[in-house]
Amino acid sequence: MSAIAPVNTDTPAVPSERWLDRIDEWIVRVGDSLNPILIKETRQALKSRQFVLTFSVLLFAALAWTILGSLSMMPQIYTSPSAPRMLIGYYAVLALPMLLVVPLAAYRSLEGEIDDGTLELLSITTLSPWQIVLGKLASAMLQMALYFVALVPCVAYAYTLRGVDLPTTLLILGTLVVAGILLTIVALFFAPLTKTRTGRISTLLATMSVLIAAEWGLAILMIGMILYGNPLSGEQLFFVVASVLVASISSGHLLLTATAAQLTPESENRSTHIRLALLILTAVILGIGAMGIRMSLEYPLALILPGSLTLVILWATCGGMMAAESPAMTPRIRRELPSSFAARCCLTWLTPGPATGLAFATVSILVVAGFLAFGFEYLSRLPYFWGPQVLVFRDLAIITAAYLIGMLVAVRWIIAVIRRTNNPRVELGIAALVVVGVVGALVPYAIGLHMNDYRPYSYTFWQVTNWAWTIQMVSQGNDMGVVISLIATVSIIAALLTLLASPELVMPRRIATPDRVIEEMSDSFEYENRE
Repeated sequence: MSAIAPVNTDTPAVPSERWLDRIDEWIVRVGDSLNPILIKETRQALKSRQFVLTFSVLLFAALAWTILGSLSMMPQIYTSPSAPRMLIGYYAVLALPMLLVVPLAAYRSLEGEIDDGTLELLSITTLSPWQIVLGKLASAMLQMALYFVALVPCVAYAYTLRGVDLPTTLLILGTLVVAGILLTIVALFFAPLTKTRTGRISTLLATMSVLIAAEWGLAILMIGMILYGNPLSGEQLFFVVASVLVASISSGHLLLTATAAQLTPESENRSTHIRLALLILTAVILGIGAMGIRMSLEYPLALILPGSLTLVILWATCGGMMAAESPAMTPRIRRELPSSFAARCCLTWLTPGPATGLAFATVSILVVAGFLAFGFEYLSRLPYFWGPQVLVFRDLAIITAAYLIGMLVAVRWIIAVIRRTNNPRVELGIAALVVVGVVGALVPYAIGLHMNDYRPYSYTFWQVTNWAWTIQMVSQGNDMGVVISLIATVSIIAALLTLLASPELVMPRRIATPDRVIEEMSDSFEYENRE
């Protein structure tokens, strides 16, 4: 009689799929779903000589400073606070690659795509310009993370030497990270600005100038904070940190949108997203100013005046380019226009075109001027402030807005005349704005100087187009109410007449999508789903 073999229950059953294999498969799926530009750029960057050399030099410099800095402070390092000196050295070691090397590498990477012609190959794939730009940015951020992680233990060592508190240390590191990302975005913005060899040299020099100036200014600020501490209170520090973060995100979004627009074909809509990003940045700057007033900061004008100057430069630059846009609108753009009456009234100003751009800039400038005028009116009523003297800034906001609108109207007509025989780029609007400003200020002054035998003379009504002298007279507190009202009225009427002269550009009509395009879009959508 045969015996039944006993079953060995001591050996555990082998699972069909180990948990490490499941994690590995999940990582592979996530990697495949990521931006392919990020994967390509990361592989190239981590294998490049530039990264290997920079990372090796960073590690060697950190080790050398740790040894030399510690030995130079012996034996006082055991008894006296020694963190500031060590932290300054570590900041210098970390700031160089994060604020200079990585942004320049991102600039060269995107410029190389354009120079080698690979960007044209990417444009025929399913990758959008936004994916290309974000892939470049994500690759640069990954390199920054590696540099940052390598230096964090050294910063922790410096903190243990006493002399710098933990919030200041974290603030310095956070500022370095935010500044590095923002400067990388600026470098990416400069890369596709021009396609000529001379233009590329100019943009490279401009990029390097911005990076070096930013690194120098940030170094002065951070070293002063390390040596003398943080002078802000808790409430002020929270306001500054929140304002810098929000302003950096909104300005970075605007620059990324403009970069993606430069990589977008001319047949597509490249203006709407830029105008929306411009609105967001303007709202953020105004919100920061309003919050600063409500918080009753000790010196609110130190926050309001730079913000106001930033808005003037921003809208002068963007307004000049919007007024110089091409009036031609491809069928692809017209198929995406709003169709209902309410949508056309509210959203048409975001569509491409010089007339819609002029209307968008005019309304936005008026809103900003009204907000600033209301803010200065509010400040004049505060008991602890300057009182009625602040109303000078209200008049400055109104007169500056009026002159800017008038200049944009002139730019609109100048570019329209030039476009009859040429096809200028939108950057010509900035040059036209500069020319209008210079001519408007110098011509009446030169005529008045000639009429007075080239001797100094006082301001007269004939200098009403001389925006520089008029703004100077307003800033000195002179009674310029009649001149301000006249300039504002003439500028608004000129803008309205310009818009009425081109109603087909202000309110463009939407066209129906052909059946062939609908079929191609549905086939493309099904193909992407299968993939």
